[in-house]
Amino acid sequence: MNREENGWNPYVAGALTGLLLIFSVWFTGKYVGASTTFVRTAGFIERVFNPEKVAQMEYFKKEMPKVDWQFLFVIGIFIGSLVASTMSGTFRWQGIPTCWERHFGPSVFKRSAAAFIGGTIAMFGARLADG
Repeated sequence: MNREENGWNPYVAGALTGLLLIFSVWFTGKYVGASTTFVRTAGFIERVFNPEKVAQMEYFKKEMPKVDWQFLFVIGIFIGSLVASTMSGTFRWQGIPTCWERHFGPSVFKRSAAAFIGGTIAMFGARLADG
């Protein structure tokens, strides 16, 4: 039996995620998201090298790089997934995910191109939605 088959039922996980979203809006008035945190983190890093430039950027005038609930939420995603995978016995160090290797083979260029294009589309959509 494949260890990955022992994971959560996707319907239960989806329902719990939906409840998390509802409670997030109900209690905090904010939607759960992560894309703004990645942009703010880039602003943190850039501020180390050129703080004046970051202060002048239009986006960062609106969304100054800061540690807030969303930043901690993203850190919590990492810690929670690490704890969950360790406790379930499914954690493993892996350079290439099995499904990527199956679809793209050993070609680093194919995997890199697919990851770049997919990431670009996802981030464009998230930013377009003001996320």
